[in-house]
Amino acid sequence: MADIHAHGQAPKHPYHLVDPSPWPIVGSISALTLAVGGVMYLHDAGSIVMIIGFLMVLFTMAMWWRDVIREANSGRYHTAIVRIGLRYGMALFIASEVMFFAAFFWAFFSSSLFPSEAIGHVWPPKDIQVFDPWELPFVNTLILLLSGVTVTWAHHALLENNRRDLVRGLTVTVLLGLTFTLCQAYEYSHAGFGFKDGIYASTFFMATGFHGFHVIVGTIFLAVCLFRSTKGDFTPEQHVGFEAAAWYWHFVDVVWLFLFMCIYWWGGSGGTIHAG
Repeated sequence: MADIHAHGQAPKHPYHLVDPSPWPIVGSISALTLAVGGVMYLHDAGSIVMIIGFLMVLFTMAMWWRDVIREANSGRYHTAIVRIGLRYGMALFIASEVMFFAAFFWAFFSSSLFPSEAIGHVWPPKDIQVFDPWELPFVNTLILLLSGVTVTWAHHALLENNRRDLVRGLTVTVLLGLTFTLCQAYEYSHAGFGFKDGIYASTFFMATGFHGFHVIVGTIFLAVCLFRSTKGDFTPEQHVGFEAAAWYWHFVDVVWLFLFMCIYWWGGSGGTIHAG
């Protein structure tokens, strides 16, 4: 592709044929190392291989996405057709994430609507002290809803080529994401139950913890967009990377609303409120 442009010839199609890249094979080796290291760790064989694999995966992600950003900034490769394909890809990725959360919600509703004899046929179980949904969980809900507003503000600023408000909106969104994570960490540290304390605790921590992981990923995603915005990346016409981050963040917002209503509010109704 570079040689064609060097000779002054325009490409004969609107698609991006990517250059050979080492990152797919490097990523495969990194994932294998991480998986083997995880198995070794579970069998008390040490964690060094798992840590090495994790660092290799992070390195692969950074280098691969660096190349994608360079392609986006070149002005040649991400044509209108390519941008449509990238949007479809992100939409399908979010759809796959929905299936993850559907599994966690399924486990929670299966246990709560049909409580077994092991927990006394009641939900929540009698030995569980649940969170008050109108305290910290409600505050976290307001934080995420506000972050959805600020990322939309940043998006509209970008469409109007208002770089100052773009940076402001992304900065506030990243700070709100960090605040949510800190509040959730505080909440977990003051929980009245642990991960191994029965089906309620397991489904609660799997659903809310997996969401918390997504908030961390989304915050990093938006922080990268913030860094790129300060460098002058993105234009009103071409900003697929920002759109992907915004879509992901709105998905995180919506999932939290379901978590709050189904797990914190409905799932904990009738239970003993934890006083800590």
